[in-house]
Amino acid sequence: MAKCEICGKGPQFGNRVSHSNRKTRHKFRPNIQTARIEIEGQFRRVKICTSCLKSLKKSV
Repeated sequence: MAKCEICGKGPQFGNRVSHSNRKTRHKFRPNIQTARIEIEGQFRRVKICTSCLKSLKKSV
């Protein structure tokens, strides 16, 4: 399963709840993107969630 290489965010599990209050299992997946970022002077391709990508762009 895909995980963010910065914060470690992975899939979470819960229930979908219908109008009649029936519960079925559901997997909430993080929005993982492949990005080319500079780490210690070298550019690397990393799998990163969009919230980390947004905070990286704000800091630069």
